[in-house]
Amino acid sequence: MSRALVKYVRVSPTKARLIAQEVQGMNAELALASLEFMPNKAAGIISKAIASAVANGSYEPQEVEITSCRVDKAAVIKRWRARARGTASRILKPTSHILVEVAPAAVEVVAPAKKAETKSAPKAEAKAPAKKAASDEATEPKAKTKKAEPKAKADGKDA
Repeated sequence: MSRALVKYVRVSPTKARLIAQEVQGMNAELALASLEFMPNKAAGIISKAIASAVANGSYEPQEVEITSCRVDKAAVIKRWRARARGTASRILKPTSHILVEVAPAAVEVVAPAKKAETKSAPKAEAKAPAKKAASDEATEPKAKTKKAEPKAKADGKDA
């Protein structure tokens, strides 16, 4: 197992943890490929840390997996911004420590799967709904609908 630690990186720990959780447990080569296309600043930093951890153990990226990718809070840089009426407000610039640990991937022995014998199940015949006979339709009374008649204006004038 080899590791790499990047300290005091100028990226928020909460934002970096989102990226770190994505790559944890992945193959290092696959993680590096997926981080390359992420638009986050933390993705590039974590990618370099993974490459460093792989090189520290003198491995190839395809033969190791990421066992741990941890982002810890570091010192917070404090700055001031001038505000109205001579006051000032604080600007906090968080930093973080990124720790990546890689270990050789466990070789998985996959036993050949047995073919499941499938019997051809008889297909259910799709029956069309029965049509009503013409005589049945003729015997059923049709409901009469009345149209609403326009109301006459009650002016008292007969025109």
